[in-house]
Amino acid sequence: MLVALGFLMVATFMALIMTKRMTPLLALIIVPTVFGLFAGAGLGLGDMVMDAVKSMSGTAALLMFAIMYFGIMIDVGLFDKLVDGILKLVGNDPAKVVMGTAVLTGLISLDGDGSTTFIVVTAALLPIYHRLGMSPVVLTCVAGLTNGTLNIVPWGGPTARAAAALHVDASEIFVPMIPALAVGLIVVFGFAWTMGVSERKRLQREDPLRWGPGSVMTEGTGGTGGTSGSGKTPAGGRGVALLDKVAVRGDGTESATMDGTVLDPTRPTLRPKLFWFNLSMTVAIFVLLIADVLPLSYLFMIGTAVALLVNFPKISDQAKMISSHASSVIAVVSMVLAAAVLTGVLSGTGMVDAMSTWLVDVIPTTMGPYLAILTGIISIPATFFMSNDAFYFGILPVLTEAGAHYGIGAVDMARASITGQPVHMQSPLVPAILLLVSMSKVDLGDHHKKVLWRAAIVALVMLAVGVLTGAIGIG
Repeated sequence: MLVALGFLMVATFMALIMTKRMTPLLALIIVPTVFGLFAGAGLGLGDMVMDAVKSMSGTAALLMFAIMYFGIMIDVGLFDKLVDGILKLVGNDPAKVVMGTAVLTGLISLDGDGSTTFIVVTAALLPIYHRLGMSPVVLTCVAGLTNGTLNIVPWGGPTARAAAALHVDASEIFVPMIPALAVGLIVVFGFAWTMGVSERKRLQREDPLRWGPGSVMTEGTGGTGGTSGSGKTPAGGRGVALLDKVAVRGDGTESATMDGTVLDPTRPTLRPKLFWFNLSMTVAIFVLLIADVLPLSYLFMIGTAVALLVNFPKISDQAKMISSHASSVIAVVSMVLAAAVLTGVLSGTGMVDAMSTWLVDVIPTTMGPYLAILTGIISIPATFFMSNDAFYFGILPVLTEAGAHYGIGAVDMARASITGQPVHMQSPLVPAILLLVSMSKVDLGDHHKKVLWRAAIVALVMLAVGVLTGAIGIG
């Protein structure tokens, strides 16, 4: 009975959020409440849920203050000089432009918000892609790959969900996976370089008069574009119009600007005189994060408090900054707290125990010790076809309880489960990726053709490195 109720509850939850009949927040609260009553929990549901809420408080605090901290760092201009430096370095060489896309995406992805990242990247680099005649599909591929790989940061969605669902600390999941993340990023940069070189060769073939062999744009052709006023078209004769966000430098060449984006150079929150202080503080936080000397939630609490105090001494300004990031904080933290209802009911009613026992009976004994690896492999297609909420709150707890029968720890299962994120980020269920292809005017099918197999390779590499380094254990 409990097995049937448990799987039916998970299936109902997944169906409601995948068909958009109910928002994940409401589904996380209402569905388990109804099924918990059917399971006979009665008024005991309250204690089950509150116990789960207590175990998730650390994760909720981490998300709240990490989102605020990186939001403040973007507001005060920490990333502006880095972005400007990247744009100057890439110049007109397609290979460098693509590598710059990967680096810029990686930097902005540190705030854990895919939508913000893609807005900044497309505003900064899409005009350059158009001017040079480069394929915008390359931009979406590299940006999607990089952001998906970095989506496992502890203040990002999947790691926070895994931590909340399994009642483990987010730092326990993330820190041992740093080597896997590093190798995954190396693979992403390798893909970026090969795509950039391929774009350079294609442009040379299509317009050999304009492009010298193995060189960047020939002298005298810089600054052309469909709306630049030169009357010329981008390389390759595509005639693609530039975006509005193109500025003219003193030497007459064009450059992307951040007007109207979160990196608008005229925004009143900029604190250029405090750049080195903010950079040093951010580096110090990452050092302490890796050293694991303080709880991550407390670390970002301190960082956020110091950042507000130093950058915005006036109380009124501090209040405005906190309010400006309230929507992002509420959206994520409320989801984690609502997940306490689902995980509390699953564990409190005994559903997860019954479901895991059934899975243990179904899974061949010879495969049991490798359940963490299987979870990582399953996460690749599963998180593409279903939301992170459905996978981490509905499927992962059941797999984890089954893994416990083979001596596999919950944290090992959590680490394995996040390796599928490079593929998940390309899913049409992810609003941020739809924003990216929409802003780039790229067909989602074209994006998938170029990105999915590369994303699968990155995911498998991260899983393999996690196993080889011992971060992902075998029973």
